[in-house]
Amino acid sequence: MLIGELARRTGSTARALRHYEQAGLIDSERAANGYREYGESAVMRVRNIRALVGAGLTLEDLRPLLGCLDGDVLSRPPSERVLGIVRERLAVLERRIAAQSDARDRLVAALAAAEGRSGEPVDG
Repeated sequence: MLIGELARRTGSTARALRHYEQAGLIDSERAANGYREYGESAVMRVRNIRALVGAGLTLEDLRPLLGCLDGDVLSRPPSERVLGIVRERLAVLERRIAAQSDARDRLVAALAAAEGRSGEPVDG
């Protein structure tokens, strides 16, 4: 099937599919006219990629799971390998959230201090 058909069947975009291919998550063959052609198994793989990315994983997180992406990954219990990847991603997100919360708190404190000094706005 051509890229437009795969995009339609998976709710994706051609641009996203090219990105997945560049990341090594899906494969295509080139037709004589240069068009990308995907096998039927690409439909399930792309659906799984989209579901897992939608759940917060990155394309890099999915690379070790290539062998699992051709089946219905969402209907089976996750393996220890998958749980480990999810735990690592969660830890990264928690660190980012903490850093953003700290930055917000510093801005709130700086704003409160600036507003408390004088009624004059600071230009600069």
